[in-house]
Amino acid sequence: MSAPVRPVITAWSAVSPFGIGRQSYVDGVSAGLSTSAALDKQQWAGPDEQAHLVPNFTIKEVLGRKGTRSMDRVTGLAVSTIGQVLHDGEGNRVVQTGADSALVLGTTMGSVQSVMDFTRDSFTGELPFHVDPARMPNSVMNCAAGQCAIWHQLKGPNTTLAGGGTAGLLAMDYARRLLNHNRARKVLVGAAEEYSPARAWLHRHGGGNTVLGEGCAVLLVEPLGEIGEGREPLAEVLAIQSRCYLEGDPRAALEASVRSALSSAEIQPGEVWAAVGSAAGVKGEHERATLRQIFGDSTVDRVPAAELGDTGAASSALQIATVLSVAERDPEAAGKLALVSAVDPHGTVACALLRLAG
Repeated sequence: MSAPVRPVITAWSAVSPFGIGRQSYVDGVSAGLSTSAALDKQQWAGPDEQAHLVPNFTIKEVLGRKGTRSMDRVTGLAVSTIGQVLHDGEGNRVVQTGADSALVLGTTMGSVQSVMDFTRDSFTGELPFHVDPARMPNSVMNCAAGQCAIWHQLKGPNTTLAGGGTAGLLAMDYARRLLNHNRARKVLVGAAEEYSPARAWLHRHGGGNTVLGEGCAVLLVEPLGEIGEGREPLAEVLAIQSRCYLEGDPRAALEASVRSALSSAEIQPGEVWAAVGSAAGVKGEHERATLRQIFGDSTVDRVPAAELGDTGAASSALQIATVLSVAERDPEAAGKLALVSAVDPHGTVACALLRLAG
């Protein structure tokens, strides 16, 4: 049996409340920008007064009018972010893709707004089947990944993982398996979450009290030794672990995942340079308390938290982007170990151990 592939992150980008593109994200993290803003109630007719929105993100303005008439917001975020990874600042394609290039996209349930709108039309129409057929594809959770493949001509395996707050790390683990089993030689790994009135109402009625955010982060993952021309490793993925928890407190499951990841990589807690949590609200407090118990305050506080609100499925992918942003401007980070964790309120935890490029 061949040795397991050593996956490395070689490129990334994000569309977030900091703005569109990698540079906006790096600058936002460095400056510690606040991204919460008052909502325009005429546009966002939901229960929230504040949210962390991608500024000035209008699909037709960002992607053009062709092919975007029925595109929902989460799809627009994903298509735009992948475009940032595949092209340089002048629009030239710098990452070539083919049948050996995969996409793994994490989500909560696709576009909640599209699902609600389509369902509402089936009740309010004169007949149940009097719905807009153009909206039907948006109501399935893999719509965004499918549209990304069509838009950017991605011809390899195409997977959507509904993992909520842990989706980004679960997507990374899935990508690692694709590489290990030779199903792909490069994988675009990411997660996306939109803000919408429908999501806000579900969050409110589900007992959520955090300020919601939105965004998408996408990482290009390749085997070490097979990196495309013009790219260098940014971080190696050493271990990924996940667990389920059946009660309301995720701390025991998270601690087990973290210690298992460290053990599998033969790493001691004291060797970890930074430990970064992803969850918001009470679950986030539990998550950070667990990380502090394992690693200590200085390790947990080393990478400043990106205050982007509750970004749901995108949270852990965005936190990996945060670690990479800090490492880009901090010479001390070279060659160091970083752990990114995630907690979903519906019963899953995950963590990924990274070795930053040195």
